[in-house]
Amino acid sequence: MTICIIPARANSKRIKNKNILNFYGKPLISYAIDIAKKSKLFSRIVVSTDSTKIAKIAEKYGAEVPFLRSKKLSNDYSTSTEAVIDCIKKISTVNEKYHWCIYPTTLFVTKNDLRSAFQKMKKTNSDFLISTTDFASSPHRALKIIKKNRIDFNSYQYAYSRSQDLPKLLQDCGLFYIYKTSSLLKKRKKLPKKTTFFYIDRLRSLDINDPVDIDLAKIQFKYLRKLKNE
Repeated sequence: MTICIIPARANSKRIKNKNILNFYGKPLISYAIDIAKKSKLFSRIVVSTDSTKIAKIAEKYGAEVPFLRSKKLSNDYSTSTEAVIDCIKKISTVNEKYHWCIYPTTLFVTKNDLRSAFQKMKKTNSDFLISTTDFASSPHRALKIIKKNRIDFNSYQYAYSRSQDLPKLLQDCGLFYIYKTSSLLKKRKKLPKKTTFFYIDRLRSLDINDPVDIDLAKIQFKYLRKLKNE
């Protein structure tokens, strides 16, 4: 069996009730649940939340909510990994080979993305897979504040290199992760050596954290729907 866990705590500081925000007539979390169902990869789709309101909505759209997460694991300092491990133990799926974490604001990932990512995870015999995308601009040219009104290059190694000559870097786009359960439960602080990635183009990799991201998501949603119907 393969288990999908969707962590969805109530206290989002930057966007109130982010995980259940109305997005074109449906709560945001429903899109993540729906795509997990459509992928047909999962024997269980479990939402880990500390909110009875989120729990009811998640169940309405077809997910399980077998328990309410503790407040200790629902504050600003608790991590999704801690919530996933807590969920695995509470639902007694420690012996299942794979667990996924799909975020409740995952809007533009497709069922084929999930299937292809899982195929890569198994084909490469990886312990961990991260959904990734490009940086808008290379962090090799990052600037740092050195005084109140002064800046400098963070590093001069590539400061004057051509863009096409810069080493390729990817960023975690915060949409989903795949864990080999045995590796996850070791609780290491570094990435496992056998960590792989699944690339998602920047247009579909929006991570919703700020109010402006909601506006961008609406524009992208309309645009992608138009492309699909053309």
